[in-house]
Amino acid sequence: MGSEGEFEFSDEKWRYTWESQSHTPILRLLLFPIISKTLNPSFKQHNLTVYLHSPPSFLTITSSSSAAALSLRVPIPNVLLDADSPPTLRLFTDHIELKLLLLLPVDHPVISAVHQTSPIHLPLQMEYDVDKLSSVGEVEFVCRSCGYNLTKKPIRNFVEMPSANWREVADNWFGACCCSFGGISEKLVTRYVNSHSCAQGMCLLSSTSVIFYKDDLVESDFPKPCDQHEYVSDDFGGDGVSEGTGSSGLSEERTSTCSDAGEANCAFDENAMIAHPEKGQLSANFRYEVVKNEPDCSDFARTCPDLNDTEDVNNISSCCAHMSSTLGDKDGEHHLSRNARKIETAEIVGNQKSFLNGFLGDVFMARSSNLTKDIEWHEFTCPRCPTPLGAYPCCGGCAPVDEGVRLFKCYISTCVPVLGPGDIFSKYTVDKMFANRLMECANDESTFRFVVRDLTTKSPFLQIVLLNPDAWSCSGNCSNAEDKDPVPKLQLRPVIKVLFSDCKAAAESQLRMVDEWAAKNSAEDIFMLPYHIQDLVNSLIAAKDLYPSSCSSLHGLTLSSLQQ
Repeated sequence: MGSEGEFEFSDEKWRYTWESQSHTPILRLLLFPIISKTLNPSFKQHNLTVYLHSPPSFLTITSSSSAAALSLRVPIPNVLLDADSPPTLRLFTDHIELKLLLLLPVDHPVISAVHQTSPIHLPLQMEYDVDKLSSVGEVEFVCRSCGYNLTKKPIRNFVEMPSANWREVADNWFGACCCSFGGISEKLVTRYVNSHSCAQGMCLLSSTSVIFYKDDLVESDFPKPCDQHEYVSDDFGGDGVSEGTGSSGLSEERTSTCSDAGEANCAFDENAMIAHPEKGQLSANFRYEVVKNEPDCSDFARTCPDLNDTEDVNNISSCCAHMSSTLGDKDGEHHLSRNARKIETAEIVGNQKSFLNGFLGDVFMARSSNLTKDIEWHEFTCPRCPTPLGAYPCCGGCAPVDEGVRLFKCYISTCVPVLGPGDIFSKYTVDKMFANRLMECANDESTFRFVVRDLTTKSPFLQIVLLNPDAWSCSGNCSNAEDKDPVPKLQLRPVIKVLFSDCKAAAESQLRMVDEWAAKNSAEDIFMLPYHIQDLVNSLIAAKDLYPSSCSSLHGLTLSSLQQ
């Protein structure tokens, strides 16, 4: 019988972690003690024996040394092992590494065909889920934490939200110029904005969130709409009125509420004139009268003058034939004709412009281009439990500017019981959604360094470096080699490996170092709500224990992983 110390070590609990890479036929096993954190110095590589049991559902590792007893059974995931290639074993100070060769990479389609009873786990495909929800008919959305019904009545109308860069897509497809075919772009953009506004009984869907009309939510207590205030914008641009360098500028003023509900009538000032003909500058004054009305997301109609005077023959050339104008000279002053032909055009205003620019879109993980100082985001919590389910945009602490409340799919369910077989959102989790969006951001910005900031205070909460977006992993506790219990079936799951550092409780000097690190390494800023950042940090902290101590840190950052 061994000594007391040897007996305690033989009863040490061990953890295993299987890892592999996409398109790489190598399977790596990490074995390490959970409590002691280091290996017994008496372990020698030549004293360890690895045996693959046929069929290869598990392997055993035993030690022939009486000074360091070891007897472990480790289940093998569903992969195709190369039986002719012996395993490679290495010892480190705190873990044992074992490498096995595969016939095919773990993500090869043949693997799913071979193991039809337990197909491989694929990365989360973040979809709009319009077809799935519409096929159900009436859907009752509930809080995933407490099962509380969030809507006053079931929702049956679902509309897909287009991407935030819809204007750029339209310009690239139809052209951005106002002449010829390009005018279609602006018309389509206007129609797009008006057709995708929040309405009672309708649910708007994005890849990460569900947008409800505020009055469709139960026990929703929102502030009253803001008082009227002015918006000033410079949306007009003019062509030169002479062959020189002159340009025309038109200014406009509009009075509106935060929800921009109303109709605008534009009256052209009959006394508008060219004030500085010698400089080739054109000035004109427009007056807008806003009639307060119920929010109906209707277009604002604008009537603008056609700079055309039949009494003068000085035609001005322009890139747009229909925009050419003629100026007249009377008593040394250039006057615009009182009988100018009015052209009615559609105008995008207020919250519609914010929506079109991406400021009112998806804020599960927002970028700098999706934020504006005029829009504040407030958390929306479950009426029964204190779980924050999403957010809504405000202007000066008022009601939602677009009447919509965004609830994230990872915090709600589409049926009771939650996460059941009928729950369409059951596969959505914070870490999977974040991993998906993080890889999108990495591909778009060509960077792998990020700083996650508080959406409200803009303070850094988390440093993240994306190490490997194509990893597969699974983990668990080892059993004794003599154990006769059935061997559990393992499935490798797609993960991303990251380095992270929690900055929430960092001192002011450390926060400055984070900002300096971000500037030096061109790190991308991403913004999330505090509660959701904390959920993400908890997932990262839990996953870091899947690796031995010697592999858990690099350059002051902690190694971890997130499921895809």
